[in-house]
Amino acid sequence: MADDAQDAELSGSTTDDKPDGVGAAAFAGQGPPSGWATPAERWALVAGVTVVVVLGALVGWLGFRAYESHTAEVQRNVFLEVARQSAVNLTTFDYQHVDADVQRILGSATGSFYDKFSHRSRSFVDTVKRSQSKSAGTVTEAGVESQTRDEGQVLVAVTVKTVNSGGAEQERQAFRMRITVIKMGDGGKVSNVAFLS
Repeated sequence: MADDAQDAELSGSTTDDKPDGVGAAAFAGQGPPSGWATPAERWALVAGVTVVVVLGALVGWLGFRAYESHTAEVQRNVFLEVARQSAVNLTTFDYQHVDADVQRILGSATGSFYDKFSHRSRSFVDTVKRSQSKSAGTVTEAGVESQTRDEGQVLVAVTVKTVNSGGAEQERQAFRMRITVIKMGDGGKVSNVAFLS
């Protein structure tokens, strides 16, 4: 018994020295301590956090879509400008500097179009010099038919005025072309030209 009293004394408590009302029974029937949220407050907090997260995700998604739309519009304008300039380059030449005209066309070309045009360029130069012709093309309409991230199909309508060595002006001719433009860095190059009837 002396050992029990000594153990109780060492542990710092005895069954007889607890004040009344301390323990689990003292908290029975009381709500949470002040500073704790009630169920309604917790629900409001969860709902508020959920709304903030959903709105944040929505704003992020809308921002991403706006960025994608802007990027596609910029790329569409690049495809359109490259195709318009290439149509002018293809239909504008002067026998006095046709070699430079051919180099200008090749400078904006790539792929199979580059290969085909460079292969035929010598006969084109000879024909233009022999006939001493001049030609000036003007784009009347152009529009992007379709596009992907790296390629655009552009329809271009061109009116061409040609003058031969005798100084006689030929009747203006109208051409329609489907020009394929490949994205190259910040610009683009023509990979195919198809004349449409």
